[in-house]
Amino acid sequence: MLHYYVERYPRQNVALAGKKNDEWVKYSIQDYQEYANILSYAFIELGIEKGDKIAMILTNRPEWNMIDMAVNQVGAITVPIYPTISEEDYRYILSHCDAKMVIIDGLAVMNKVTNILPDAPNVKMVYTMIDREVYPYYDQLIQLGREHPHPEELKAREEMVFETDCATIIYTSGTTGTPKGVMLSNKNLMSQFKCFCHTPSPESKVAFSFLPVCHAYERALIYMYQYNGMSIYYAESLATIADNMKEVHPTMMCAVPRILERFYESIYQSGKKMTGMSKTIYFWALHLGERYKVDQSHRGKFYDFKLGIADKLVYSKIREKLGAEHFDIIVSGAASISQKMSGFFSAIGMPVFEGYGLTETSPVISVSNRSEHGREVGYVGQPIEGVQVKITDEGEIICRGHNVMMGYYKNPELTAEVIDKDGWFHTGDMGRFNKYGLLQITGRIKSLFKTSGGKYINPDVIEAKFCSSKMIDQVLVVGENQKFAGALIVPSSTYLKSWCKSEKVKFTTTQEIIQNKDVVKMYAREVNRLNLGLGETEKVKKHLLIADEWTVANGMLTPTLKVRRKVVMQHYKELIDSLFEQK
Repeated sequence: MLHYYVERYPRQNVALAGKKNDEWVKYSIQDYQEYANILSYAFIELGIEKGDKIAMILTNRPEWNMIDMAVNQVGAITVPIYPTISEEDYRYILSHCDAKMVIIDGLAVMNKVTNILPDAPNVKMVYTMIDREVYPYYDQLIQLGREHPHPEELKAREEMVFETDCATIIYTSGTTGTPKGVMLSNKNLMSQFKCFCHTPSPESKVAFSFLPVCHAYERALIYMYQYNGMSIYYAESLATIADNMKEVHPTMMCAVPRILERFYESIYQSGKKMTGMSKTIYFWALHLGERYKVDQSHRGKFYDFKLGIADKLVYSKIREKLGAEHFDIIVSGAASISQKMSGFFSAIGMPVFEGYGLTETSPVISVSNRSEHGREVGYVGQPIEGVQVKITDEGEIICRGHNVMMGYYKNPELTAEVIDKDGWFHTGDMGRFNKYGLLQITGRIKSLFKTSGGKYINPDVIEAKFCSSKMIDQVLVVGENQKFAGALIVPSSTYLKSWCKSEKVKFTTTQEIIQNKDVVKMYAREVNRLNLGLGETEKVKKHLLIADEWTVANGMLTPTLKVRRKVVMQHYKELIDSLFEQK
């Protein structure tokens, strides 16, 4: 890819950029290739052989890409690992993948890795990104490569890397069970970005990245950005997304629905501070955007006329505030996005293109596109070229093609459970196609549960509807083998604080506020409103407000911000039991 990049986009002065000491440090494509080669020399000097595993426990940064390319060039295999997982997960993964070398970022990660090294004798080398006076560090790795160049050896190594070779092993975070090592080949990865490189417009030149690059979804797009010769700017952290966007003025990014919900929440709260006619116009525009339809024939001329007025008076100012004046596309994936969120951002000039896939499918199975009927709110696009998709009689989505993984590392039995003898990968997701071949995800097979009356309930649908409420941050629908569906609801702290301010109620703690009788009544009314349109068995008959926030750090969410259903249910077992007690 680097040879291709240099040849096709030799004048790219900002291939990669990251912030250090409050300044953007930028790397041209020539810088990028030079550092990748220097790192390759260092790996050769250290004795890294073809097929060796190098674990990367790093935050998003340009060096991530340099190391990734360098490892691949020498024929080794990258094992990207989230910096947020537990010490026990590090122990399992580093031992299971046979990592020979580990490159780590952050003091907390270093301490965890140090603790588990006695249980991972396969790890021969540990490098840190900065000098922590414990292990050799990144600058020394660069110096080693500079002092010991191996250009001929590197060229020979590159020629021995084949498309059928394993390029990376990605351990799925999963919502349950032990992490599984997904083996993806060079062909798996290359076929991906070549299939959706036309999703952004040719004018889209600046990509903004904040989701973990170690996740297959973000990584696939990072490769696509490079294939298209786009500049990639990495956010400092999730907390600085808004500030960094204003500095970068991106044309494209990918996001998970939770991030877009937070964007919307901030936009909504900005309107609450307004007064008079300005406030009225602002919220008129927001509500207009929430009803947006991608297909122009579904909108009508009068709606588009109003949309033009809203854009001039409100949307343009929102884009300017976000640093999104020249925005082309948001790719949303990893979880289901509500039609309200997708429609709203598309309406304000930040079009949402939904995609779908799993780590095991490299990861993209389908994605929205710019052709006629190629994108619709609530659908995850059409299957990418070279990938077959079918819906089984049970409603499960299965696929076959260049995107299906090589298999699970050291686990042929589990591989055989998900890839059948005809090569079809069974996703575990339920879905259906519309008349234009757009795929809609309707839930997880394993999430379905039966009530005691024998009625199936799909909690994903109910949870998606409840999460569209500005009053609700997170929700889990429960009720297996019970008479009705119940829910645990984590209220939006932002909404609660705003309510307290408007009602002149002192906000102390979330735990105390959710016991306020007016708050309890308010959420009861909201649940009743959200129940409208749901089937009788799907309606949430009882709910509990939870003060705790579910995060990656406390184990309630996966690194891609999906709720770990079984973990949450076990943690709140007594509360859930109390929901269904006879009274």
